[in-house]
Parts: sequence; C-alpha cells; structure tokens
Amino acid sequence: MTKDTILTGIRCNDEPTLGNYIGAMRPMVQMQQQFAGQYNINMFIPDLHSFTTPINHDELFANVIKGVSYFVAAGISIEQPDTHLYRQSYISAHSELTWILDCFAYFGEISRMTQFKEKSGDNQSSVSVGLFNYPVLMAADILLYGAKWVPVGDDQTQHLEIARDLALRVNHKFAAVYPEGVFIVPEEAKKQQAFIKRDSGGRIRSLVDPLKKMSKSIKDPRGTILLNDAPADAAKKIMGATTDSVGAVNYDWERQPGITNLLEILAQITERPISDVREEWTGRERYGDLKKAVADAVEQFLTNFQAAYHSVDATMLVKKLETDEAAMREVANATLLKVQRAVGLRER
Repeated sequence: MTKDTILTGIRCNDEPTLGNYIGAMRPMVQMQQQFAGQYNINMFIPDLHSFTTPINHDELFANVIKGVSYFVAAGISIEQPDTHLYRQSYISAHSELTWILDCFAYFGEISRMTQFKEKSGDNQSSVSVGLFNYPVLMAADILLYGAKWVPVGDDQTQHLEIARDLALRVNHKFAAVYPEGVFIVPEEAKKQQAFIKRDSGGRIRSLVDPLKKMSKSIKDPRGTILLNDAPADAAKKIMGATTDSVGAVNYDWERQPGITNLLEILAQITERPISDVREEWTGRERYGDLKKAVADAVEQFLTNFQAAYHSVDATMLVKKLETDEAAMREVANATLLKVQRAVGLRER
C-alpha cells in the first residue's frame, strides 16, 4: 500500500437518525469524494466494538449489512478501488494484535479515558472489561494498516493519542529489531483536524429538548427522526418541535436553541450554507412558516433517501465486503507478523 491510509469506522449498531446522517454519513461521503485516488481509504465496520455495551446479539449480523447499506444510500461508492470496506471481526489480526498491545498498555492510562468514565458511571465493578479495553482494540484497528490519518470526533481524541503512545512505545522497545519502527505512527490530533478540516456545523439536536443531541439511545421518539421513519411522520415531528416565546427567528443556540436547530436542519438537508439560511429567515415572526419549510425539506429528503436505500444491491455489497476483507487480511497479517517477530513469537 504505497499511498497514505485514511481510516474511519462505520458504526452499525442502532437505526441511524437524521443527526447520524448529517454528522457522520455525509461527511464520510464528502471525504471519499475529496480524497479518492490520492489515498487508501479504509472504511471498516467495528462489529467487535459493538458489544462493549449491551446490544441484541440476534440482530448484530443483519444490522451490519443494513448499516453499511445506509452509508451506500448516503453516497459511499463501493466501486472506488482505493476505498476498502471490511468487517473488523472478519480479520482475526485485530483481536490478536489487541492482546499483544494490552501487554504494553498501562492500567492507569486506560482507566483515565473519559469515555470509559462516562459510560461506566459509578458502577465500574459491573461493566465489561471490553468497555475498559476499547481504546486498545481501537489502537489495533489503526496500527494494523499503518493509517496516518484517522478522522475522529473530540470524544475519540484520547483514544487516538493512546494509539500513538502504544506505537511509539513498541517502536522504542524494539528499535534494535526494527530500526525503522514496528508501526507507522498516526499523526497527532491537531494535524488530524487540520487535514480533515472538519466543519463545526452539523450538530443536530432533539426536536423536543434542543439542549440535547438527537439520539435514539435517550428514548426520545418525538424528538428524534430516524432514517426509516415514514416521511410524513417525520414532517409531523418537525411541526411539533419545541421553539420559544421570543417571537422572531434568530440563529442563537443560547437563547433560541429550538429555532436554531430548525435552521441548522434546513441548511444541512438542503445543502445550503447556513449563512444563506440565516439571511433568509432571521427576523421573521411566523415560526409556523419555518417549521413548514423544514418539514417539507425533511419529508422530501427521506423520500429520496429511502428510495436510494431500497435500491442498494445487497449481493454486490456483500461481494465488496468479502473482496476487501481478503485484501485487508493480507495487509493486517503482514503487520501482525512483524509485531510477532519483534516480540519474539516468531523467528526473526
């Protein structure tokens, strides 16, 4: 793999929301369009990560295929030869490298991970070891493919730094065996952000409580639009969205979060600059007109998106997964063998 590698994960746990489309799917499509041909783009499905927290295991396999289909419907091209689409669990090197890296990771540094603290709460004695160990598996996901570029959100920055620390630690310890380094070290968070140029917009919030993000996980059916909602039902949710008593439309997350959320949805769904949408609506007094415009846009979007989803060829999608998994298995196994030789498990 002579080109630099960009690696990103496609989460396939829950039914995706409009917020997932705007905040994760569309940026991934844009990234593929921007970097296709210049980089290897690894888009992997972290199915091993899926059950670090409770899920329905009976649905996991089917949800993976369905989840990838949503990304294809959003615009991910499975015909782009430098885009590699694969399931994490189909490449055993992920699991084996995780154990080796576990033995070079420190309990103290892993226990300081913010996400572990947030998800485990005050009851750490009964959470799974998998949740605790999540950052080491993520490091293996990255290091197996020599990925320099890993576009992650702010909540994953600590995990990226752990991957860097582990790579540097192993490289230093076995420098006599591999002077060039066992691993390619991913770039630090600041360089990642500059490279990907992530937009600060696209943060969609609950229609009922605009102080919270739009999420299926917080049991907010009236405030959350799922990508499989009937378009007319989604429009009704928009019409019932929480606003305020100010009496004029303004883009102001502090004073008018509900109105601002509607403006953001309208801009994102119609793919217009938020500055244009603000200019069009700021100062208007009829909130119902804004709701109607957003409801119509969302209804049309879901109609088109669902048509694209139902047209995805599942047979071709599975063929793409299996072909790329075979190719990525070779890359991952070559890295794993290098690590095995470094640590003494294989003859040097």
